[in-house]
Parts: sequence; structure tokens; C-alpha cells
Amino acid sequence: MKYPVLERDVKLSAQRRDFFDSVAKQHETPGPFKRYYNSRLKKLVGFNVPKGASVLELGCGLGDLLASLEPRRGVGVDFSAKILASARERHPELEFIEADVHELDLKEQFEYVLLSNLVGDLVDIQRVLGLLESVCTEKTRIIITDFNYMWSPLVKLAELIRIKPRQREQNWLELQDLQNLMALSDLETVKTGRDMLCPVEIPFVSTFFNNFVGSLPGISRFAANALIVARPLKISEPKDYKVSVIVACKDERGNIEEIFRTVPKMGLGTELIFVDGHSDDGTVAEIERCISIVNELNPDLDGVKVMVQPGKGKGDAVRMGFDAATGDVLMILDADITVRSEELPKFYNALVSGRGEFINGTRLVYPMESEAMRFLNMLGNHFFGWVFSYLLDQRLTDTLCGTKVLFKKDYEAIKDGRTFFGDFDPFGDFDLLFGAAKQNMKICEVPIRYRNREYGDIKIDRFKHGLLLLKMSALAYKRFKLYRGTGE
Repeated sequence: MKYPVLERDVKLSAQRRDFFDSVAKQHETPGPFKRYYNSRLKKLVGFNVPKGASVLELGCGLGDLLASLEPRRGVGVDFSAKILASARERHPELEFIEADVHELDLKEQFEYVLLSNLVGDLVDIQRVLGLLESVCTEKTRIIITDFNYMWSPLVKLAELIRIKPRQREQNWLELQDLQNLMALSDLETVKTGRDMLCPVEIPFVSTFFNNFVGSLPGISRFAANALIVARPLKISEPKDYKVSVIVACKDERGNIEEIFRTVPKMGLGTELIFVDGHSDDGTVAEIERCISIVNELNPDLDGVKVMVQPGKGKGDAVRMGFDAATGDVLMILDADITVRSEELPKFYNALVSGRGEFINGTRLVYPMESEAMRFLNMLGNHFFGWVFSYLLDQRLTDTLCGTKVLFKKDYEAIKDGRTFFGDFDPFGDFDLLFGAAKQNMKICEVPIRYRNREYGDIKIDRFKHGLLLLKMSALAYKRFKLYRGTGE
């Protein structure tokens, strides 16, 4: 969205350009404060931008941050001719454009758009955010970093004693102020983070405070740098896609026919895939019986497959089903049918409308049937919901709800990045949640009603598996909090 350019703003932009030309040499040889700050910033941004992506950086300066991302296509925009002259010498592999970001007029779209410590120096923040629409697709991720407004006195002190390059008077915004400006420009926050409780390099001390103390809830609010990952909010009318519903099952013979009868047609058609975990009660035989009369049970089904997993665990079964799926949309439905298959269209609509990119069910909103979830399990689900909201920087209330939905193309991206966490999750829920968060996917929860199990036994040992969940939480803490900057 474009807003009219005011004559006052043109003059202010010219003053800013003259200022940055005058201090260009200072930025070429940063002091110890700036060097350490830049190294942490590269780590924080690099965690959110995969190598080999197409990246546009506005206010790119010398291009060092852009180059550190190793983009397939890297374009930097800055209005200082002197700074860009140095940038071209330092990074000939990148393209640099001399232009004022307030008048951005590019015809190219990028996978990532980066505004690193730029909003504090803009004449009109809302105008620049509104112009981002032209360089974004619906899958673009916009990454903004900014100084914590509480650090303004210390920043000015650092400039006075010349351990930090001089700046013009900044726009000091709280994180919520910036999110509000983004919402006005149809940009939706995916997640937020903070980093650098100690922005000066002090051997051992900086590492301890930045990696450990600064990762604690509440304390991170005092970190020097804030980060927002956002996406263009382009809600559209639902399109039609083929759907694959994956049902991991073990000893669930009594539930199979109901699944056949009740899984609805969605989009261009619904494919049903059963992956059996070496059942002893005749589950596979029951699936094959239902396949033989599928036109009688549910003529709307667009194909049914059954296979036996080579390994064990629900996670292994789900991955096998996902790999065999021919649908554009992948859904997980638990074979215990404590979540009714009639709920699945809610998940489908949330995904294809663009309201979320990873749709997770939550059982903890509506009242549930009396024996659906034991009390300790309920407490555990609430606890892990809080833990993972903190770890992933996105709100989650029910991490272990089995119903999860995403596009197959997004699952492939999660699969390709699985080495970052390792193959550690026998349930599959955390593997997908971790991967979605690492890919900066917008997680959206859909409330469902949870009912009693009517056949078979629960497969989770709440104490044994509870310990395993704690171990996985520790791994997530290491990867999401210690590997890069901390979250809220």
C-alpha cells in the first residue's frame, strides 16, 4: 500500500542520507562493541533464514549481514552512495541498489525480506512497511530486528565514548508498537525473539548471560535486541486441494469401520492411508474387509491404502504415511477416534484459507467427556503447552493432540531440515512442531471436542513418556534458545 510522500519527509530523508555518507568510514572499521553485536546479529538472523534462499535487505549498509546468509540471490538496498561503494567491493557476489526505501519500487519478489535495525531510523515506518507487499509472495517471511527502547541511554553513552558508531536520533519503539504498525500494513507476526542481555564481549561472562540467563522467561525482556518474524496476511477464499488422511494404528480393529464411514470428502477428494504398527487383534484384516466394501461404507473416499510400518512408534508410521500420500494436504487422524473425523473440515479450511500454515488441534478449550483424559495427563498437557509456547515463540495449548494438518510441500521442507534436531521423537508431534517453528510457519490451533475411547487401550505410559517429553523439551531449549537469541 502506497501513501503520499510529504515534502517534510523528503527533506528529512535527505538529511539522513547526508549523515550516513558522513559516517561511512566509521562503519567500515567498527569497534569492539559493534563487532560483537554484529556477530550475535548474524547468528540470530541466520537461524531464521536458510542458506540458499532469495533475500532482500533494506538498509543493507555494507552488506555484511546479507552476505553471511549465503543467499542464492541477494539484493541490498541503501541510499548512501558511499556506503554502497564499499559494499560492492566487499561483496561482489551480491547486487546493491542505491535507493531510498521510502520509495521502494522493485519488480522482483523474494523468499525473505530483512530490515535489520532500520525501523529506528525511518522517517515513516508505516509507509515502508506498506511498500513491502510488492516484493512479497504469500510465503515470504519478513524479518525485522530493532534495539530495545530500554537501552537508549546506554546506546547514547556507547556513542559518546566511541565504542559504537554515531547515529541520528532514533525511533525507539516497544515490540508491541512495532507489531501494531505491522498489523496496519497487513503483516501478521509469526513469532518474536530477543537477544543480547550483554551486548559487549566479556570472556565467559557474555556467553553465560546471553546464552543462559538471557534465555529465561521475563529476563529476556531486558535484552538489547528484538526480532520479529512476520508474513504477509493474505486471507483468500479456500481453494480446492486433494487431501490425504493418515491413520497410524495398532490394535484398533474396533474403530476401523467408523473411520471408513465418517472421514468426509474435502476439496478435490480425500485419500485414506492406514499405517499399521504390527497389530495382534486383526486390525489389518479389518481394514482390508472395509476396503472390499468401501463403496458401501463411504463412496466419497478417493482411494484407500494400507501398509505395515517397518519400524515402531507413531512418528515412524506417520512419516511412512506422509511419504506415500498423493494429496496436497496432509492430515493426521488418531485411530482411537477420540477426535471425530467430522472435525477435519475445520482444519482443512483453516489451512487453505491461509489463516495458518501448520494447523494443530487443541483438546483443552471445550469440556471433554468424563474419562477422555486422566487428571495427570491434563496437567501434563497444560504444562507442555506452556513450555512449548515459550520454546517456539508461538502460542500452543495442546502439543500432544494427534490431529495435525499441513501442506505436503511444507512437510517436505520440515523433512529436509530434520537433521537440525535429529530423529528423536517416537510420537511425531514434536518432530513436526519443531520443524514448523524452525521453518517460521504460522501455527494455528483449532479447538476440538475430545471424547472417550470406546475400543482398545491407550498407548502412552504417562511416566515413561513424560520423562521422554522432558528430554525433548531440553533438546528444544538447546536448539531454539541457546543456538540463537532468546524469545519472549
